[in-house]
Amino acid sequence: MKIFLVRHCETDSNRDGRVQGRSDAPLNQHGLAQAACVAQALAGESIQAVYSSPLQRAAQTAEPIAALLGLEVRQEPALIEIDVGDMDGLTGAEMRERFPDFMTAWLAGPDGSVPLPGGESLNDVQSRVWGFVQALREREELDGVVCVTHYFVLLALIARAVQLPLSNISRMRQSLASFSVLEFRNQRIQVSKLNETCHLITV
Repeated sequence: MKIFLVRHCETDSNRDGRVQGRSDAPLNQHGLAQAACVAQALAGESIQAVYSSPLQRAAQTAEPIAALLGLEVRQEPALIEIDVGDMDGLTGAEMRERFPDFMTAWLAGPDGSVPLPGGESLNDVQSRVWGFVQALREREELDGVVCVTHYFVLLALIARAVQLPLSNISRMRQSLASFSVLEFRNQRIQVSKLNETCHLITV
């Protein structure tokens, strides 16, 4: 089975460099154009299901993908972004000002067991999304699946797939409107694409 992992497209908060977490911003016009490009990139793949985080920036990214494939978007709570708690809506500078000790430790290499101030831990995110992936693998009728989700969900999931400690997730990047591909072959897991953005060359 192949799982196509799509990061949602651009919102105004992304453009302005603000943390979103569970805040439910829609895609902006640039984001909608990106979503059309993602859909075209995946249109020729063998895909039987499209899942999305419940947040509208993910759902709006998933909709054109599903439409081109003749499928419906299935909302999946396990794909929702990490709960960033008190950091929601802040810029990087504001986070460093309000939570200096936490940010120093986080930037040095996040401890997956430590929750964000007022929010969720990376361990929690990884556990819920990996459980969902394992459930997908048990469905024999699925050869290809799209999951549209968020930055920290993607990093936590890919780290689990390649057995990378969560403290090292800063070594990976997942751009807006990018996709990565996990391939499951018996007990082997391969990352066959990582942070693919070639489809965005025209936007």
